[in-house]
Amino acid sequence: MEMFDILNEMEELVESSPRIPMTRRILVDEERMLDFVDRIRTALPEEMRQAKWVVQEREKVLAESRKEAQRIVENAQREIEKKIDETEIAAHAREIAEEMVHKAEKTAREIKQGAHEYADDILRMLQERLERLGEEIQQGRSELKGIRPGA
Repeated sequence: MEMFDILNEMEELVESSPRIPMTRRILVDEERMLDFVDRIRTALPEEMRQAKWVVQEREKVLAESRKEAQRIVENAQREIEKKIDETEIAAHAREIAEEMVHKAEKTAREIKQGAHEYADDILRMLQERLERLGEEIQQGRSELKGIRPGA
């Protein structure tokens, strides 16, 4: 506040000083003006220190805010990367699972087809044996008919 008081006194000095006719100039008491300058110099450092402190505090708050903002951004990026990784892992796991299911289904079809073919081969061989057996039975019966006593 002292600085404002000194400036107000200087303004009063200028307004109350005698004017030089036909110009916008005034005559100022040199000693009083120099006294104001000295008083301003004396008062100025405290005002400047306070202003400097305010600026430093502002800069400190801004720096801390920037750090906090950077930390928040970095945490968010890590979370995003984590979610992306989890999503990619899940997608990869789904792909592997689908591939395994397709392979298992294909293998099951192949096994089923193989089992059908094997069963058909066994049944075909059995049928052929049964047909030969039937022929042998028929032949044996025919032979028995030819050997009958009394014939």
